[in-house]
Amino acid sequence: MISTGRVQAVVLAGGLATRMRPRTLTVPKSLLDVAGRPFIDWQLERLVAAGLRDVVMCVAYLGEQIRAHVGDGNRYGARVLWSEEGPTLLGTGGALRMALPLLASTFVVTYGDSYLPFDYAEPLRVLETSRDCDGVMAIYKNEGRWDTSNVFSDGSWVLRYAKNSPDDRFDYIDYGALALRRDVIAVLPLGHSSGLDLVQTDLARRNRLRAVVARERFYEIGSPEGLAELERYLRTGASS
Repeated sequence: MISTGRVQAVVLAGGLATRMRPRTLTVPKSLLDVAGRPFIDWQLERLVAAGLRDVVMCVAYLGEQIRAHVGDGNRYGARVLWSEEGPTLLGTGGALRMALPLLASTFVVTYGDSYLPFDYAEPLRVLETSRDCDGVMAIYKNEGRWDTSNVFSDGSWVLRYAKNSPDDRFDYIDYGALALRRDVIAVLPLGHSSGLDLVQTDLARRNRLRAVVARERFYEIGSPEGLAELERYLRTGASS
């Protein structure tokens, strides 16, 4: 277990990025060009700006290219450690379990295609001062605009989390920054494929998942449309 006195972020960057093919047949999504730079450069700079200088990169598909580009993270002002899934993809939950030896007692996890105009460290601060929860999810009042809403919340707690829910009470969405205690991941079986959504669903069901509300929309590069929107935002500073 790492104990550095530095707040930690974990980036899940091991997916196949099928919606971005053919570009991602040879280039991992993290290295796609966005506003003249590889996306990972923008993302790591955002994390460092929020004080998250201890970063664990979870990689798989074409991960060696990401590692060659980022290295130890020094040029970003970060310390980057690497966790590799190997040839069998383990899903978001399985990737976190594989990275367990590198995880701090609390950490923030985000996705390798997410760019958040948000203080990434806020969920972690709430978690570390709240013994009544095991996770803190950043949420956004989505109301079905940017993607399918998957969170029912009173603004302080995630009351229910469910993918593709037809219930119109689910008007928030998982923003893409989740603070967790290491113990939550330690109980997952090593080497088994699982989704982080199952962890989130369970924490919400047991009333152990707090919420913080983000005020600005999220951006992502998981689709050509999403990449174009982020590029516009980064070049102009204007939200679409």
